[in-house]
Amino acid sequence: MASKTSFALPQLLLIALSLLNLVSGGRVLQQTMPFKYHNGPLLTGRVSLNLIWYGQFTQSQKSIISDFVTSLSSSPKSQPQQPSVANWVNSIQKYYTLIKSKPNVQFYLGTQTLDQKYSLGKSLKSQQIQQIAAKAAAGSNQLGTAVNVVLTSSDVAVEGFCSSRCGTHGSLPAAKNYGNQKFTYIWVGNSETQCPGQCAWPFHQPIYGPQGPPLVAPNNDVGIDGMVINLATLLAGTATNPFGNGYYQGPATAPLEAATACPGIFGKGAYPGYAGNLLVDSATKASYNANGVNKRKFLLPALFDPASNSCSTLV
Repeated sequence: MASKTSFALPQLLLIALSLLNLVSGGRVLQQTMPFKYHNGPLLTGRVSLNLIWYGQFTQSQKSIISDFVTSLSSSPKSQPQQPSVANWVNSIQKYYTLIKSKPNVQFYLGTQTLDQKYSLGKSLKSQQIQQIAAKAAAGSNQLGTAVNVVLTSSDVAVEGFCSSRCGTHGSLPAAKNYGNQKFTYIWVGNSETQCPGQCAWPFHQPIYGPQGPPLVAPNNDVGIDGMVINLATLLAGTATNPFGNGYYQGPATAPLEAATACPGIFGKGAYPGYAGNLLVDSATKASYNANGVNKRKFLLPALFDPASNSCSTLV
């Protein structure tokens, strides 16, 4: 029987503080543990990101995340404003180049499912998150080419949310008629009313650690802009370590992955409590480091570059 795997995205600022001794100059990770490829598959080819909206989201909130996902599939040429979300995705391709994997991964916006009536209630266990993801996968012919993304609204409590994690990615066995196949999933919660200081930093004053003024969110929504950061972080981990035997550092039960190996870093000069030197919109004063479709701006995490052993930022 196929096993299930799950990897949590711990509170960003707590990771940044705990790994202070690993960060030098805000960019280079002084490795005490090797960042290894463990010979397992990576996500390859065209991969659909299917969004499952659990709870109440406004149309504006859904548009922000949908535009981010759409920006992932756009070519750099179609995003003339630089740096772009497409540039960020291209950084993930370095993992594929190292192992000579072809084709590289190409994300695109897939189906969108609404669960506005909270079918499993407003207090969810981890198993119920998996159940929601599995329901979306049932009957799908995209198992190996899709990621089911469960997004929970700000009034939904999820086991471990805020206290130990901001989101999760993992894999689950498919329905019996699919044999030993697995499907991948991501869960991200909206922390706006529950714990923005843990899961929406740097757009909210941190609960712990160095205290600096919060940055202005690029889409004027602290919770959703924080979700974009966490979704990007988990997406990088899903692409490069989908089944627990891809790229990661440290123990398999608590791995540091492509983005979580660079906690709290968004621009050059970052250090714990300071996100780095970022671009600032002259009109809104919002901080960002990536341009997307529909003139969107986003803040995306640094990615660990396995070729140079450093945390690579867009700005």
